[in-house]
Amino acid sequence: MSYQRTSQYSGSRRQQNWSRNQNTVAFISSVKLGPVAHTVLVALMITVLGLIYLTQATRATSYDYEAQKIDSQIADLNTKKSDLEVENARLTALETVKNSSVAREMTTASGTAYVHE
Repeated sequence: MSYQRTSQYSGSRRQQNWSRNQNTVAFISSVKLGPVAHTVLVALMITVLGLIYLTQATRATSYDYEAQKIDSQIADLNTKKSDLEVENARLTALETVKNSSVAREMTTASGTAYVHE
């Protein structure tokens, strides 16, 4: 690394007027990159940005698959719930009939006879 003064003094006069809090030293890189190196660096940067984009896109897709799996589980549970509601209604109806006032008024059969031919 090398540092070089940004102002050039020629004799007693300065070429540039400096104001307060202004840097008088600038960094000058000793490594110079050519057009091929710049092209390679730009291609690498584009590749890295593309990979970042792909990772984000696949992450969103995996969330979509998980959401789809959860939706199918919800649909299955809703089907089971409706089946259980029907079963509950059927069993409740039998209990209601058994405990109704008409069923209480009935008597048991005293004797049964079968007709023989």
